[in-house]
Amino acid sequence: MAETGAGAANEPNALTENRPAAGRAEVPSSETEALQAVPRPTAAAIAAGIVVVIVLGALTRYFETHVPRWSVDTPFQRVAKSIEYPVYAIALGLIGNLVLTKLALRDRLSGGFRTEFFIKTGVVLLGASINLKILVTAAGPSIVQALLLITAVFGFTWWLGGRLGLDDKLRALLSSAVSICGVSAAIAAAGAVQARREQIAYAASLVIVFALPSIFLLPWLAEVLGLPDAVAGAWIGGNIDTTAAVAASGAIAGEQALQIATIVKTTQNALIGVVAIALTAYFTLRVERVPGAVRPSARQFWERFPKFVIGFVAASIIGTLYLQSADKKSGAAHIAIVNDLRTWFLIFAFVSIGLEFSLRGLREAGWRPVAVFGSAAVVNLAVGLGLSVLLFHDFTA
Repeated sequence: MAETGAGAANEPNALTENRPAAGRAEVPSSETEALQAVPRPTAAAIAAGIVVVIVLGALTRYFETHVPRWSVDTPFQRVAKSIEYPVYAIALGLIGNLVLTKLALRDRLSGGFRTEFFIKTGVVLLGASINLKILVTAAGPSIVQALLLITAVFGFTWWLGGRLGLDDKLRALLSSAVSICGVSAAIAAAGAVQARREQIAYAASLVIVFALPSIFLLPWLAEVLGLPDAVAGAWIGGNIDTTAAVAASGAIAGEQALQIATIVKTTQNALIGVVAIALTAYFTLRVERVPGAVRPSARQFWERFPKFVIGFVAASIIGTLYLQSADKKSGAAHIAIVNDLRTWFLIFAFVSIGLEFSLRGLREAGWRPVAVFGSAAVVNLAVGLGLSVLLFHDFTA
């Protein structure tokens, strides 16, 4: 990896300038902490935040069911039928965000906006509805796509960040976020390179700013381009930077696209540990050059590995074995219950995305990090489309 460009030394912004390790704020350990960067909330505040999420989730279900009925025999009938629950959930979350911010309650209740928990639970439950045959069949091309895409996009982002003089730590966060899986990857990278809290919050905000329009843009582009469901799902899973946004976009594109998108994204998630260990080694041995520093261990790799990936695979195995042993009618009914529960958790995750969205720090960082992330997103889009067509055009379960 190239060293930081000469312009980094003159960067005046707190998000991009280098600082010594001493006195650095503790790196948060979850998406929620990273996005909010506020003191630990009370139990009552967390409970109140969860209630807000549940109420907005219930409203999402209500609108999803009733809006198509209300629009019958109106000019909006076709549009209303095409709107899926992620659209309502994110929109209601953004509205709730605005209201709570105006009432000075958003930060106080943010501990209940458990995007990370909701989406990981939803993804694990999604595994129960994915036949093990599909998972095994898609695993090979998903791994190839993930390795090639991460290598190309991470390398480009790191190079361009160096050319524009970004701090190595911010380069690592942006490169990991845009090439792997958004905020989760940024968190893992932050722990590896000891990034500052404001850098994490900034990277997280950039992820959401770019992920929100992608939720709706990629399914539309996939339809315009006439992509098969498997190719569309692989493109969505390989390009959108958060697991929650992938699930939302995949749900809009269709059930098969959602399944392939989730498999591709979980494959990328599984590589978080590899990238985190590589960054730990690089910053320990090259950038920081701390004498006597301990080399990364297998235990560190396991600690950084996203455990929900194992839950997703386990749920697929259990669901497949159960459907083989149960009669068709009762098996389908039970899986439908699991799918409904999965939908609720995904709705709560999408609502939380809207509630957590923040422009804090974006105005302060200047144009260079935005230019790096935006350019990398375009490269990710183009390379991801090419790999998806190449690897999934003849995909059959």
